[in-house]
Amino acid sequence: MLISLELFVMLVLANGTPVVAARLFGRRWSAPVDGGRLWRDGRPLLGTSKTWRGIVSGMLACGLFALITGMGLLFGMVFGLLGLVGDMISSFIKRRAGLASSARAIGLDQIPEALLPMILAWLWLELNGYIVAAVVALFTLSNILLSPLLFRLGIRHQPH
Repeated sequence: MLISLELFVMLVLANGTPVVAARLFGRRWSAPVDGGRLWRDGRPLLGTSKTWRGIVSGMLACGLFALITGMGLLFGMVFGLLGLVGDMISSFIKRRAGLASSARAIGLDQIPEALLPMILAWLWLELNGYIVAAVVALFTLSNILLSPLLFRLGIRHQPH
């Protein structure tokens, strides 16, 4: 049960640390991952909100947390990276669908960034599949329900 909570916290760190880093550092180190490139459809590949600063900060936060909890720095950094890759996959799909980065896409905004790292946890930590499903569901529901509150408190830029 404790491992489920720890993995949930790591998903929150991977998702939330880039937001905190953006507030702390402003435009510093905010180079977009896609380099501003456009896809064949003329839309941004990912968009300006997916930055190298976000990737590094999310990986480091997860790595340090995993190190402290005994899961190991490497596991945590890869876990964080996969969460951020899942988020970038969501952004790529949303851009292809013509949705703005601020557009809400329930499920697409949460599941890839939770599922990819949880597959790693399932394989690396030899978890039960039910734990993986439960943590993905918990992250998805908490993100959907808490994001509007975090927006009202001024922590998030969008209400989702």
